[in-house]
Amino acid sequence: MTQTLIKPVTYEEFIEWYPNDGKQYELHDGVIIEMAPPTGDHEKVVGFLAVLFKHPLKKVRG
Repeated sequence: MTQTLIKPVTYEEFIEWYPNDGKQYELHDGVIIEMAPPTGDHEKVVGFLAVLFKHPLKKVRG
């Protein structure tokens, strides 16, 4: 059995390759990974955190 060696992708190659197809991709250790869209509770948590970081809570004087 033979194994094909794949040349790792550089950041510059990744940016040049990145398609405009509405999907999200990440580069991990030279390998391009298609990201799955967030679903369910995970999406709710991310939305909550995004709002929280955009509008930080103010300290209540006590």
